[in-house]
Amino acid sequence: MSRGDVIIALDFPSAETVYAFLDKFENEARKPYVKVGMELFYAEGPQIVREIKARGHKIFLDLKLHDIPNTVKKAMASLSRLDVDMTNLHAAGTIDMMKAALEGLTRPDGTRPMLLAVTQLTSTSEERMQRELLINASMPDTVKKYAQNAKEAGLDGVVCSPLEAGLVKEACGAAFQTVTPGIRFADSAADDQARVMTPEKARLGGSDYIVVGRPITQAADPVAAYRRCVKEFLGE
Repeated sequence: MSRGDVIIALDFPSAETVYAFLDKFENEARKPYVKVGMELFYAEGPQIVREIKARGHKIFLDLKLHDIPNTVKKAMASLSRLDVDMTNLHAAGTIDMMKAALEGLTRPDGTRPMLLAVTQLTSTSEERMQRELLINASMPDTVKKYAQNAKEAGLDGVVCSPLEAGLVKEACGAAFQTVTPGIRFADSAADDQARVMTPEKARLGGSDYIVVGRPITQAADPVAAYRRCVKEFLGE
């Protein structure tokens, strides 16, 4: 498994805003790993992935698939042709759905993107999970079980809060990857995230990859903010 990285969430409404943002990194020695989520993908379609890939960026396609196993299998087969580096689905879709997704994502030559399962969204608190979703277990126990299900299905890792990365490693092993949104600098606002952590603490807590959006994309100097994040998380 490749070394972890800082992933910038490209939470922009159009291709034009994305390209204007990425142009700021044109002279950077390291091309940032980026995340394409629902907002951008639904607005621009698969072509935005191809264009960003052509610029030399690794891509985490964050669409969080969740449907019946056969539908997810066929959708993943389509996504595999986009040559992304990482994609995901909801662990709540059950082990059968995750196994079907893995089958669909795997190309005829045996290669495939990294596949991750979303445990619980970082905007969901334990209280809301229990009261609104009727999941009576604790947040740590729920995340742990979802991660174990993902491992049983053959997935590479999970998307979880940085607060739970360590327990996922304990439950599933060091090689099982943890990708953690909910990252904020010590001097940043938490915004709508309920479970957050700084880049340095995320590294120490067991995160392999961190996903960072607004602290970089809305910074006065996004390149400087990205460099700060890389330094705090990777020590570079």
